[in-house]
Amino acid sequence: MLLMIRTSTPPVIVAALLGWLLVVAPALAQAPLTLQDAIAKATAGNADARIAALAEKEAGHRVDQARAGFLPRVDASETWQRGNQPVFVFGSLLAQRRFTEADFALDALNRPDALDNFRVAVGAEQSIYDGGATRARVRAARLGVALAASGTVGVRQALAVAATQAYGDVLQAEASRQAADAALEAAAADLRRTTDRRDAGLVTDADVLAVEVHRATVEEARLRASLASDLARAELNRVMGEPLDTVFVLAPLAPAEAPARQALAVLEAEALAQRPELQQARLAVDLAGTQVAEAKASYMPQVFAQAGWEGNGGAWNDRAGSWGVAAGVRINVFRGFADKARIAEVSEATRRRALERERAETAIRLDVRSAVARLESAHARDALARSVVTQAAERQRIVRDRYEQGLTDVTALLRAAESVVQAQEQQIRARVDVLVHAASLDRALGR
Repeated sequence: MLLMIRTSTPPVIVAALLGWLLVVAPALAQAPLTLQDAIAKATAGNADARIAALAEKEAGHRVDQARAGFLPRVDASETWQRGNQPVFVFGSLLAQRRFTEADFALDALNRPDALDNFRVAVGAEQSIYDGGATRARVRAARLGVALAASGTVGVRQALAVAATQAYGDVLQAEASRQAADAALEAAAADLRRTTDRRDAGLVTDADVLAVEVHRATVEEARLRASLASDLARAELNRVMGEPLDTVFVLAPLAPAEAPARQALAVLEAEALAQRPELQQARLAVDLAGTQVAEAKASYMPQVFAQAGWEGNGGAWNDRAGSWGVAAGVRINVFRGFADKARIAEVSEATRRRALERERAETAIRLDVRSAVARLESAHARDALARSVVTQAAERQRIVRDRYEQGLTDVTALLRAAESVVQAQEQQIRARVDVLVHAASLDRALGR
């Protein structure tokens, strides 16, 4: 880009112009940001999306933890002890295989000398049968992964709606600012026209003052629209996970065509099959069932096998080894009715989850119906707004012609100008509402 600046241009203006180019030029050089681009950025870069992805990974690690119940547990230890406690000395000498006939002497047994014992031990225990408790924990962990994955889908759908809303807010704010700019130019033209008529003696200073007040009101609206545009852009950047000061050029919204109407029963069936909230409710019911199975496993016998090896010696590098194996059964005889209470708790939780699933189904059906109604209303308002804009512009043209001919007063001129601005803002709001409600319907359907 070649910029020609005369030497007579004030330095302050030159500096301001160059600063504006440095900020805006990169945005002008980039491809316009479409709505789909904004949604993709939001679902990939937003903090909520990253948090949901990490939660899903956490759930996957809990599956590995639960599977550890199928594998043997191995522990190793190294200890050093020194003392003259009779039982300790007697047992340590035996473990070190250094017990002699002299150690049977009563004085040696009752008042032994202090002894060092270095002991290294390795033990392993393998669960053979635990009543299905480990299997239930693994299944619960896998259901947790499915719940986390469903939550990730829900977060992405919510971010798609949020990105659509933020994108539409930016377009609406920009449109309001542009409408304010156009209204300001029209007000300036009306002021010149009214001033000329006053100078010609056709109107009074009161008309000029009324138009000047109107122009000031439009200027104030333009400032508010500019501020709203800056805030809307910052919000869009936040939703997309971009730095708040990043400048994007947004692609304009094309008029949306009303989709073919589908039967509510078909839409509700689609939502019931795809909504992540209902999937989570169903998974919660299954999870409660696995908790019941895990609780009932406490009444089942536990069968296990053990093996161990240890080395004992009076010095760290001089030890005698020994080993042993065992198998056993543990039976829960009585724990103060804690197991019975646990089973009753998870059974009630199962029934509660089932009721929550029914409630979720009803809420989803209502959500679909509300989303369809809002979208249809938005399309109707969009069609109405297009006709209102055309009518307002034509009315303004007629009023201006009549004012120049002296057939109407300045009040009618100002009302016509305000009607055009209001109609344009109404049209933009309607288009944004169509966009947002369409995204809300997709979310209600679980798309």
